Amino acid sequence: MKYSPNPELAKKLNVAAYIISAAVLILVGLMRRVKIDVGIDFSFLPPMHAFFNVVVAIALLFALFYIKKLNIKAHRNSIYVAMGFSLLFLLSYVAYHFTTPETLYGDFNGDGVVDATELSQIGSMRTVYLVLLLSHIVLAGISLPFILFTFIRGYTFQIDKHRKMARWVWPIWFYVAITGPICYLMLMPFYK
Repeated sequence: MKYSPNPELAKKLNVAAYIISAAVLILVGLMRRVKIDVGIDFSFLPPMHAFFNVVVAIALLFALFYIKKLNIKAHRNSIYVAMGFSLLFLLSYVAYHFTTPETLYGDFNGDGVVDATELSQIGSMRTVYLVLLLSHIVLAGISLPFILFTFIRGYTFQIDKHRKMARWVWPIWFYVAITGPICYLMLMPFYK
Protein backbone atom coordinates (compact mmCIF):
# COMPACT_ATOMS: atom_id res chain seq x y z
CA MET A 1 0.00 0.00 0.00
CA LYS A 2 1.44 3.38 -1.02
CA TYR A 3 0.96 6.34 1.30
CA SER A 4 1.35 9.94 0.32
CA PRO A 5 2.33 12.88 2.53
CA ASN A 6 -0.50 14.78 4.16
CA PRO A 7 0.82 18.26 4.99
CA GLU A 8 -2.71 19.60 5.55
CA LEU A 9 -3.28 17.16 8.41
CA ALA A 10 0.24 17.88 9.66
CA LYS A 11 -0.58 21.60 9.98
CA LYS A 12 -3.65 20.85 12.10
CA LEU A 13 -1.76 18.37 14.25
CA ASN A 14 1.10 20.87 14.68
CA VAL A 15 -1.35 23.35 16.20
CA ALA A 16 -2.52 20.63 18.59
CA ALA A 17 1.13 19.84 19.43
CA TYR A 18 1.81 23.49 20.30
CA ILE A 19 -1.29 23.61 22.52
CA ILE A 20 -0.47 20.31 24.23
CA SER A 21 3.16 21.35 24.79
CA ALA A 22 2.15 24.70 26.29
CA ALA A 23 -0.48 23.07 28.53
CA VAL A 24 1.98 20.46 29.79
CA LEU A 25 4.67 23.04 30.51
CA ILE A 26 2.16 25.19 32.42
CA LEU A 27 0.96 22.16 34.42
CA VAL A 28 4.51 21.11 35.24
CA GLY A 29 5.30 24.68 36.31
CA LEU A 30 2.25 24.82 38.56
CA MET A 31 2.39 21.37 40.12
CA ARG A 32 5.27 22.16 42.45
CA ARG A 33 3.54 25.31 43.69
CA VAL A 34 -0.08 24.17 43.85
CA LYS A 35 -1.24 21.24 45.95
CA ILE A 36 -4.77 19.89 45.69
CA ASP A 37 -6.34 17.66 48.33
CA VAL A 38 -8.49 15.14 46.46
CA GLY A 39 -8.73 12.72 49.37
CA ILE A 40 -6.65 10.07 47.59
CA ASP A 41 -3.15 9.02 48.57
CA PHE A 42 -1.09 8.94 45.37
CA SER A 43 2.14 7.87 47.07
CA PHE A 44 1.99 4.58 45.14
CA LEU A 45 2.66 6.37 41.83
CA PRO A 46 6.46 7.00 41.79
CA PRO A 47 7.34 3.34 41.10
CA MET A 48 4.73 3.39 38.33
CA HIS A 49 6.40 6.49 36.85
CA ALA A 50 9.66 4.56 36.71
CA PHE A 51 7.91 1.53 35.19
CA PHE A 52 6.21 3.67 32.52
CA ASN A 53 9.57 5.22 31.61
CA VAL A 54 11.24 1.80 31.40
CA VAL A 55 8.52 0.66 29.00
CA VAL A 56 9.03 3.83 26.94
CA ALA A 57 12.80 3.19 26.77
CA ILE A 58 12.25 -0.43 25.72
CA ALA A 59 9.68 0.60 23.11
CA LEU A 60 12.11 3.17 21.73
CA LEU A 61 14.82 0.52 21.44
CA PHE A 62 12.39 -1.72 19.56
CA ALA A 63 11.38 1.20 17.33
CA LEU A 64 15.03 1.81 16.46
CA PHE A 65 15.64 -1.89 15.84
CA TYR A 66 12.59 -2.20 13.60
CA ILE A 67 13.31 0.90 11.54
CA LYS A 68 16.85 -0.34 10.90
CA LYS A 69 15.28 -3.58 9.63
CA LEU A 70 12.87 -1.48 7.50
CA ASN A 71 9.89 -2.98 9.30
CA ILE A 72 7.72 0.15 9.22
CA LYS A 73 4.64 -1.43 10.77
CA ALA A 74 6.53 -2.78 13.81
CA HIS A 75 8.40 0.54 14.11
CA ARG A 76 5.13 2.46 14.10
CA ASN A 77 3.59 0.10 16.68
CA SER A 78 6.63 0.51 18.92
CA ILE A 79 6.32 4.27 18.71
CA TYR A 80 2.62 4.01 19.56
CA VAL A 81 3.59 2.05 22.68
CA ALA A 82 6.21 4.67 23.58
CA MET A 83 3.71 7.49 23.07
CA GLY A 84 0.99 5.70 25.04
CA PHE A 85 3.22 4.96 28.03
CA SER A 86 4.62 8.50 27.88
CA LEU A 87 1.04 9.76 28.18
CA LEU A 88 0.38 7.41 31.12
CA PHE A 89 3.57 8.66 32.74
CA LEU A 90 2.60 12.29 32.24
CA LEU A 91 -0.91 11.83 33.66
CA SER A 92 0.30 9.95 36.73
CA TYR A 93 3.24 12.31 37.25
CA VAL A 94 1.03 15.39 37.19
CA ALA A 95 -1.57 13.73 39.47
CA TYR A 96 1.16 12.79 41.94
CA HIS A 97 2.85 16.19 42.03
CA PHE A 98 -0.39 18.15 42.30
CA THR A 99 -1.48 16.08 45.31
CA THR A 100 1.66 15.02 47.15
CA PRO A 101 4.41 17.00 48.89
CA GLU A 102 7.74 16.88 47.10
CA THR A 103 10.33 14.35 48.26
CA LEU A 104 13.81 15.83 48.56
CA TYR A 105 17.00 13.92 47.93
CA GLY A 106 18.86 13.67 51.22
CA ASP A 107 15.85 14.41 53.43
CA PHE A 108 16.38 11.41 55.71
CA ASN A 109 13.86 12.47 58.34
CA GLY A 110 11.14 13.45 55.84
CA ASP A 111 10.60 16.95 57.25
CA GLY A 112 10.80 18.63 53.83
CA VAL A 113 14.18 20.23 54.55
CA VAL A 114 17.68 18.96 53.82
CA ASP A 115 19.63 20.35 56.76
CA ALA A 116 23.41 20.51 57.25
CA THR A 117 23.55 17.14 59.01
CA GLU A 118 21.63 15.45 56.20
CA LEU A 119 23.81 17.18 53.59
CA SER A 120 26.95 15.86 55.29
CA GLN A 121 25.46 12.35 55.34
CA ILE A 122 24.55 12.35 51.64
CA GLY A 123 27.72 14.06 50.43
CA SER A 124 28.40 14.66 46.75
CA MET A 125 25.72 12.19 45.63
CA ARG A 126 23.16 14.98 46.07
CA THR A 127 24.98 16.96 43.38
CA VAL A 128 25.05 13.92 41.10
CA TYR A 129 21.32 13.42 41.66
CA LEU A 130 20.47 17.09 41.08
CA VAL A 131 22.52 17.27 37.86
CA LEU A 132 20.84 14.11 36.58
CA LEU A 133 17.38 15.35 37.62
CA LEU A 134 17.90 18.81 36.15
CA SER A 135 19.09 17.42 32.81
CA HIS A 136 16.13 15.01 32.83
CA ILE A 137 13.57 17.76 33.52
CA VAL A 138 15.04 20.31 31.09
CA LEU A 139 15.39 17.80 28.26
CA ALA A 140 11.89 16.42 28.91
CA GLY A 141 10.42 19.91 28.65
CA ILE A 142 12.43 20.89 25.59
CA SER A 143 11.91 17.59 23.78
CA LEU A 144 8.14 17.28 24.24
CA PRO A 145 7.11 19.46 21.28
CA PHE A 146 9.82 17.93 19.11
CA ILE A 147 8.70 14.40 20.00
CA LEU A 148 5.19 15.40 18.97
CA PHE A 149 6.38 17.05 15.74
CA THR A 150 8.51 14.02 14.86
CA PHE A 151 5.54 11.76 15.49
CA ILE A 152 3.33 14.00 13.34
CA ARG A 153 5.84 13.90 10.47
CA GLY A 154 5.79 10.10 10.56
CA TYR A 155 2.03 9.86 11.04
CA THR A 156 1.39 12.13 8.06
CA PHE A 157 3.95 10.30 5.90
CA GLN A 158 6.39 13.20 5.63
CA ILE A 159 9.13 10.61 5.83
CA ASP A 160 12.17 12.76 4.97
CA LYS A 161 11.22 15.36 7.60
CA HIS A 162 10.42 12.60 10.08
CA ARG A 163 13.78 10.92 9.51
CA LYS A 164 15.74 14.17 9.90
CA MET A 165 14.01 15.03 13.18
CA ALA A 166 14.09 11.50 14.58
CA ARG A 167 17.90 11.33 14.30
CA TRP A 168 18.29 13.86 17.08
CA VAL A 169 14.93 13.58 18.89
CA TRP A 170 15.20 9.82 19.52
CA PRO A 171 18.41 9.99 21.63
CA ILE A 172 17.03 12.82 23.74
CA TRP A 173 13.72 11.01 24.29
CA PHE A 174 15.62 7.83 25.16
CA TYR A 175 17.85 9.74 27.62
CA VAL A 176 14.77 11.21 29.32
CA ALA A 177 13.15 7.76 29.46
CA ILE A 178 16.16 6.11 31.13
CA THR A 179 17.10 8.95 33.49
CA GLY A 180 13.58 9.00 34.96
CA PRO A 181 13.91 5.54 36.52
CA ILE A 182 17.50 6.28 37.57
CA CYS A 183 16.30 9.40 39.41
CA TYR A 184 13.50 7.36 41.00
CA LEU A 185 15.95 4.69 42.22
CA MET A 186 18.22 7.36 43.67
CA LEU A 187 15.29 9.11 45.39
CA MET A 188 13.59 5.90 46.56
CA PRO A 189 15.24 5.78 50.03
CA PHE A 190 13.75 9.20 50.83
CA TYR A 191 10.11 8.50 50.08
CA LYS A 192 8.02 8.35 53.25
